[in-house]
Amino acid sequence: MDKTGSSDEDDKQSRLEHGCELKNESKTEQSIQTMLGSVTSDREQLTSSLHIPLVGLSVRIHLKHVCLGVLVLQTSTLVLIMRYSRMTHEGPVYISSTAVVMAEIFKFLACLSVMFSQAGYSWKAFSTQIDNEIISKPWETLKLAIPSGLYTIQNNLLFLALSNLDAATYQVTYQLKILTTALFSVVMLGRRLNKMKWFALVLLMAGVALVEWPSGNEKDLKKDISASGKLIGLIAVLCACCSSGFAGVYFEKILKGTKASIWLRNIQLGSFGVLFGFMAVFVNDGTAVHQSGFFIGYNYITWIVIFLQAFGGLVVAAVVKYADNILKGFATSLSIILSSIVSYYLLKDFYPTSLFFIGTCAVLLATLLYARPESKIPTTLLPTIATESLAKQI
Repeated sequence: MDKTGSSDEDDKQSRLEHGCELKNESKTEQSIQTMLGSVTSDREQLTSSLHIPLVGLSVRIHLKHVCLGVLVLQTSTLVLIMRYSRMTHEGPVYISSTAVVMAEIFKFLACLSVMFSQAGYSWKAFSTQIDNEIISKPWETLKLAIPSGLYTIQNNLLFLALSNLDAATYQVTYQLKILTTALFSVVMLGRRLNKMKWFALVLLMAGVALVEWPSGNEKDLKKDISASGKLIGLIAVLCACCSSGFAGVYFEKILKGTKASIWLRNIQLGSFGVLFGFMAVFVNDGTAVHQSGFFIGYNYITWIVIFLQAFGGLVVAAVVKYADNILKGFATSLSIILSSIVSYYLLKDFYPTSLFFIGTCAVLLATLLYARPESKIPTTLLPTIATESLAKQI
């Protein structure tokens, strides 16, 4: 009996040990599979980070093409149609300051509509948001009076410039806003520029100087634009560049750390813009409006100009988040080329010279160099970093 009992206990103990071994083997096998699965997933993640899927790449490329097209069309179309509206007209010419006011009104109403839709078309939620963000914060709202006033002056100056300059010369000269924005950023924001950007700014100034250099060509004497008119247009563009640079940097400075949406900020800017716009109409063209009316000289071309000026900027603001600096530089270059072609063949108010061609090439090169991003990590180190990362994960 003792031998039988002891043999039974030995059998039980051996079965228990064998079961433990099987469990340990299964656990070991599961841990190995888990490790292999993690290594495989890490490899797949690393591979996906190094190789972009073709579908995502095609979608991204198409989106960039759309952004490029929108930026080029908005930039060039507004300038060309605005120039056309000031050149060809039957009867009296529309008063440009009234067009600026109408554009600000449409922009203000558009931003209100967008915010109302974002509030779920609830008047209570919409009015609460307006009260909390604008009415209850008068000092924050008043800070935007400065850039709004500058933008109103800038828009009036652009009409004056395009009344005296062809679209191509205006487009190239207006790129000086890159210079003014950079200088104001260095002074007001303490931003540092590398040598490449400073070289681009110097090249930009040289290119604009060549574009504006008098050529003495006989065709220039036959142009409708007189020498004094061209000087007025040049001064208007330079003042607009200074206004644009300071307003943009000031706007960036006061908005740092705030969480308000772009539509809310445009409502604040638009409210002051309408006010300053009516003040400009009263001061500059009050007599003409009193005698001939607010909408004197308006036609469908005038309304297209107002529409583009009001909604074009909002469309670009919505699209520009998908575009990098290089894409914006290419858009500027293409819009200058397009404006030059249309001005020469259709508007027939532009006669390119060799100095204009050289200066335009310098401005385009400067724009692309300035928009070029700074490389923080040398590209030669990327394969080494990827190899080390893969080795650590395996």
